[in-house]
Amino acid sequence: MGLCMSDPTQTTESVLKINYLTAGAGGMYCGSCLHDNTLARALHRLGVDVQLIPTYTPIRTDEEDATIDRVFFGGLNVYLQQKLFLFRYLPGILDRWLDRPGLIRWITSRAMETSPRQLGALAVSMLQGSRGRQRKEVLRLCRWMQGQQKPDLLNFSNILIAGCVPSLKQALNVPVVVTLQGDDIFLDNLVEPYRGRAQTLIRGLVDHIDGFLVHSDYYAGVMSEYLGIARDRFHKIPLGVDTHDFQLAAETTAERSAATSPTVGYLARIAEEKGLHVLVDAFLELRQRPGMEDARLRIAGWLGPGQQKYAETQFARLRAAGAGDVFEYVGEIDRREKIEFLQSLDLLSVPTTYREPKGLFVLEALAAGVPVVVPDHGAFPELLGQTGGGRLVPPEQPGRLAETLAELLGNRQLCRELAEQGRRHVWTELNAETMARKTLDVLQRFIS
Repeated sequence: MGLCMSDPTQTTESVLKINYLTAGAGGMYCGSCLHDNTLARALHRLGVDVQLIPTYTPIRTDEEDATIDRVFFGGLNVYLQQKLFLFRYLPGILDRWLDRPGLIRWITSRAMETSPRQLGALAVSMLQGSRGRQRKEVLRLCRWMQGQQKPDLLNFSNILIAGCVPSLKQALNVPVVVTLQGDDIFLDNLVEPYRGRAQTLIRGLVDHIDGFLVHSDYYAGVMSEYLGIARDRFHKIPLGVDTHDFQLAAETTAERSAATSPTVGYLARIAEEKGLHVLVDAFLELRQRPGMEDARLRIAGWLGPGQQKYAETQFARLRAAGAGDVFEYVGEIDRREKIEFLQSLDLLSVPTTYREPKGLFVLEALAAGVPVVVPDHGAFPELLGQTGGGRLVPPEQPGRLAETLAELLGNRQLCRELAEQGRRHVWTELNAETMARKTLDVLQRFIS
């Protein structure tokens, strides 16, 4: 496991080497993990020597896993070091046992969830780096990187794992960039005094970081103000997805029949902030409109134990309204199932109540030839401005969402036009290879 190979025809000096630190999400599919893995694989295909290094937990991805077979800052280990004095002085052999990927996967498979509201003290300590309770983990990471071929650059997938940056820069003397992908959402959910402390510590790390990567102008503006970072230190790299298997599926799948019941889909983590309740309201109103009586709703995505009550409430509302036989929750789905799921839809809608910084599911839907209806906030206006593959609606207004769904579902020709326009732009301009090339262009500026 791990894509840290290089082209044997190139000399070692000519191969760009990047150590890319990503954060696992405790056993669930996570947009940031999916992005980091896709980017690492695409950079490797360009001849870059990438080591994708997981932190906290192994990542979970629906593509070939590109990470190395070890975890730094293992979630169990850093938690015990935070809570119990003794674990800060365990010998290395016991640390390595606690950080075994297999053990961490087993623990996270027990349906455990992490909540920012419960992790304030740990988040602050991790941001303190070598001054925090996980000091020996910082030193262990530094020693490991010093024992490897020296990288040309370090890339962190979020600012919350970057407390070790000052120590790594001292040990390696290489540039460091951080990709910001929703860091403010976690920070805003910390309780005080930890939220304020974490924000202060992050602002102290900014001078040690050479640049920040974002996927939208919207999020560059948000984080510039949030962290007090000059706007010219941000570099926008449009989001991309690996379209290869979407293209193969399109070549072998017939068009949906016009006689098929109009079908709306939801593909995201089942959580209140993702707006499933807004879609349920809109769907029930949609079915009251002429010609939409047979509309169906298909729902897919990871459901953690903390959201079981929320999900059951939404499903119960659908059943109580007489829609029990026209909605389906298919659960968590893998890559093949995701493509099949998307191909079964006429439209996708994930009406988030928060301002989405990425919107990976938008590109996945468009890659499958499915237009989207999403809120007019966050990164969505930029995504649809780039692709033209859908419609924007006012946030948290189920009536307006139902109206737009009815308009598109009642006009199959318009749906096909939006689908084709969106698919063409994603396949040609927002694919993984284009994202990797643009990322490489930016990273080269720091290295040279």
